[in-house]
Amino acid sequence: MYDLVIRKGTIVDGSGAPAFTGDLAIHGGKIAAVDGKVGAGRREIDAQGLLVTPGWVDIHTHYDGQVAWDPYLSPSSWHGVTTVMIGNCGVGFAPVRPGQEEFLISLMDGVEDIPTETLRAGIDFKWESFGEYLDALSGMKRVIDVGAHVPHCAVRAYVMGERGANNEDATPEDIAQMAAVVREGVKAGALGVSTSRTLVHRTRDKAYVPGTFAGVDEMLGIGRALGEAGHGVFEIISDITGPDADLEWMAQLTQETGRPISLAALIRQKSGMKMREILEFIDRRNAAGAHMVAQVAARPAGSLLSLQSSLHPFSTHRSYKRLLAGLSHAERVQRMRDPAVRAEILNDTPAVRDEMTLEMVSGFQNHFSLGDPPDYEPVAEKSILERAKRMGKTPQEVAYDTLLERDGREVIYMPLATSKSLSFDGIRPNLLNPATVLSLSDGGAHCGIICDAGMPTFLLTYWVRDRQRGERIPLEIAVKRQTQDTARLYGLLDRGTLAPGMKADVNVIDFDRLQLHAPEMIFDLPANGRRFVQRVDGYRYTIMSGEVSYENGEPTGAMPGKVIRGPQAAPPR
Repeated sequence: MYDLVIRKGTIVDGSGAPAFTGDLAIHGGKIAAVDGKVGAGRREIDAQGLLVTPGWVDIHTHYDGQVAWDPYLSPSSWHGVTTVMIGNCGVGFAPVRPGQEEFLISLMDGVEDIPTETLRAGIDFKWESFGEYLDALSGMKRVIDVGAHVPHCAVRAYVMGERGANNEDATPEDIAQMAAVVREGVKAGALGVSTSRTLVHRTRDKAYVPGTFAGVDEMLGIGRALGEAGHGVFEIISDITGPDADLEWMAQLTQETGRPISLAALIRQKSGMKMREILEFIDRRNAAGAHMVAQVAARPAGSLLSLQSSLHPFSTHRSYKRLLAGLSHAERVQRMRDPAVRAEILNDTPAVRDEMTLEMVSGFQNHFSLGDPPDYEPVAEKSILERAKRMGKTPQEVAYDTLLERDGREVIYMPLATSKSLSFDGIRPNLLNPATVLSLSDGGAHCGIICDAGMPTFLLTYWVRDRQRGERIPLEIAVKRQTQDTARLYGLLDRGTLAPGMKADVNVIDFDRLQLHAPEMIFDLPANGRRFVQRVDGYRYTIMSGEVSYENGEPTGAMPGKVIRGPQAAPPR
């Protein structure tokens, strides 16, 4: 008798093969059978009319702090994610020398907008080496599996001290020591190394993070350490400028070491390679023996501007700060409804000089009421600016009134890096391109202004089922992209497909009722820290290593999650 049988579900097995109706049996934490009909189980789930898929494998999160205190790693686990990768973008909390803890916290706060007070209160640094860090994480029960990168920023500070933190050039001796630290971390179980080479990433004090300007010799030293260790992905976020502009050193490194590079390209310069050219380069060099992928998201990141977030159209107004200082959210909403207060704030202007921040608070042509359910691909006519024109009001008036909707919890959505038409048509080919990998959910990060951890659900609800503005994506491909493809990149060959012998990480989904809700701000982090979360309906069961961990959206108390140590072999055939 099997431990668990899922009956008569529509099985989408993660391989990209056509869906079929059948039974799935689980025994001993593994998938025992996938067939038209299987034998009895100690527990059986009627999945008739429901989707049965592998658990999602999310390779770009920043739960590096949350993993120390939250066994659920929400909201990702609410959305059917069963494996996450942390330590992306070069930031993380190991290795660390005594006295460097505050510096690593400042990096995470500055780069990923995870509050310093929360990290101080939530993390008990009981490690120095990366292996000791993995040991510490392994001591905590959790719902889902966690894999980790060795973060270059931490390695540089660990080896070079203040010279590394200040972005001084590394000597050959420094590079050799950093390579040794990376090699040791990967042999201890890390699934790769990550680095940041973008000017966007700053510390809490606005300094560039360690390694931003590291020379190619330093990058090669770290990458070769992966080759020597025999496994691991080199994860890079880059502006594609300077030595990265032609991507040549990356392609050469993968050919030399056999290790893949996963590139998150921030294309900001007016000249240089565009995404189309990057993907053409990757296709060409992969055909010649390289192994590169470009990270792409199911939709562009978007800033969430609300009365509870880090920024909104009036948050920099001196009058707003003066009139509403020290008030609770409910008190602020009540006072903002006062006509005199409204007039004074609307007659004020943003007190900010930074061009990026000014655009965020006053770029009304790119501000939209997000709504519930949220609309992530709005048409230009729905912008705050265009609505104001039709209503005969100023955009500031419309924005003010919008923020007060839903008891002051309405969100103004500002999509980033979209085309002028705001259409996702240009995204679709990238989601289907084998030179890309689905990524960039940033779960756990940007607590006060972004919430993209629901990307796996968005891929199914919007791209597969609901999109009206253009072509959709086949269900089987959408599932494969966030299961088999993401798992295989990191050598996790034991998961990502529903086949006998594979790890029994499974979602049972009511596809017709699968629904994302509007992001909401909650205050459940250590030190009363805030974060945006996004709730979801439609996940009937999430099964992790054969145990039902969520049922109808509620945790069951099962804690089968593990810290992943190194690549995981495929089951014998």
